[in-house]
Amino acid sequence: MPLSEQEQRLLDEMERHLMQNDADVVHASRDGRALSYRNIVYGSVLVLIGLGGLIAGVAVPLVFVGVIGFVLMLGGVVLAVTPARGSRGQRERSDAPAAGKPAPSFMDRMNDRWDRRQEER
Repeated sequence: MPLSEQEQRLLDEMERHLMQNDADVVHASRDGRALSYRNIVYGSVLVLIGLGGLIAGVAVPLVFVGVIGFVLMLGGVVLAVTPARGSRGQRERSDAPAAGKPAPSFMDRMNDRWDRRQEER
């Protein structure tokens, strides 16, 4: 069922507003501080091991076990929130563009697909 003129106008306005707001979010996340999933997983494992050590240190009156558990938890959190550095820790993609040309972001690719669909109509 096709949209009425008013609905189409409202949809276009919503799209423009969304693009303006999303552009701010997309540019804010492109500052090179992307989190590494590997760091998040290793950090989470360290936090769980540290939590177990902390509980064991409280259950068994051994202070040093609890302190070691706390230090492991702290290290896990720091590791999990540490951003990835350059290409280290990231897989190389065979379909990556040339070195001088940055890869288009997910949102750019989706916008291109949307534009192509609208042009086909």
